[in-house]
Amino acid sequence: MHIQDSHWASASVVAPGGAVSSGRGDGARSTPLRVDAQRNLEHVLRAAREVFGELGYGAPMEDVARRARVGVGTVYRRFPSKDVLVRRIAEEETSRLTDQARAALGQEDEPWSALSRFLRTSVASGAGRLLPPQVLRVGVAEESDGPEEARVPHQRSQPGSGELRLVPDDTVDDAGAAALLEVVGQLVERARAAGELRPDVSVSDVLLVIATAAPSLPDPAQQAAASARLLDILLEGLRSRPV
Repeated sequence: MHIQDSHWASASVVAPGGAVSSGRGDGARSTPLRVDAQRNLEHVLRAAREVFGELGYGAPMEDVARRARVGVGTVYRRFPSKDVLVRRIAEEETSRLTDQARAALGQEDEPWSALSRFLRTSVASGAGRLLPPQVLRVGVAEESDGPEEARVPHQRSQPGSGELRLVPDDTVDDAGAAALLEVVGQLVERARAAGELRPDVSVSDVLLVIATAAPSLPDPAQQAAASARLLDILLEGLRSRPV
């Protein structure tokens, strides 16, 4: 058919440098693929956030491709393995949460207002559904178990229970996770020092609140209402009470 002949005659090949050549030797100008490639990347990243947010980081790459409306090969061309894609999403979420925590720390004078603002902003943004696995993986370590720097910053423990520490994981960039834990730790310490936060509340508790208060529901309005209601309850549980 003419259409087929025309298609194959004008088939493009990718030239070095990301340009497209018509395949003819007539000096036809090359056009960059950057716009299409960037658009596909944005579609894949948006789809990955949605899929992982709904199903967790265990969701298959095929689901991401289907949501992005691209072939799974397109996803793998940008991200050679699922681990690479998960790391990209997790690192972006770590950075976003860190920025939200720093904004709350720098713009709120009252310690409790700063902590609650961070929690409300993070939950409203849906960050809890994409919290990097590393910052939620904590274990109990005895004093002689593990290096000092492995412990969660500003993490307190109950007497005789050992100390909670970060369990190493290569899913998230260590520097990014450490920065998040450090700034959230400052929010926790300020609220605790002001007597507004229960003394047994830790950094990991605060991050677990973000994860818990971000349920994935099919209706956006119901999801927002449920998150707000649940967060109100959890915030009440975090506050210290006069003896």
